[in-house]
Amino acid sequence: MEQTPVRTRAFARFLPPPAVCGFLLLLGVVFTGAYAAGTAVGPVAPGIVGPASPGSGQGGATPGHHSGGH
Repeated sequence: MEQTPVRTRAFARFLPPPAVCGFLLLLGVVFTGAYAAGTAVGPVAPGIVGPASPGSGQGGATPGHHSGGH
């Protein structure tokens, strides 16, 4: 029987299980793919402007839209 060196056993003790490593690798691949697809497609709606900041002289509601209520 071969025994693993003490140094190798100590190092292996701190490694996460293979399933965790596989999950993190898959997560990175999915994130990279989604980022690449989003960059290739571009902005979803480039003409949309966020709400006006207070004191900018514009109302908070977008023209043609009602604010609040149902």
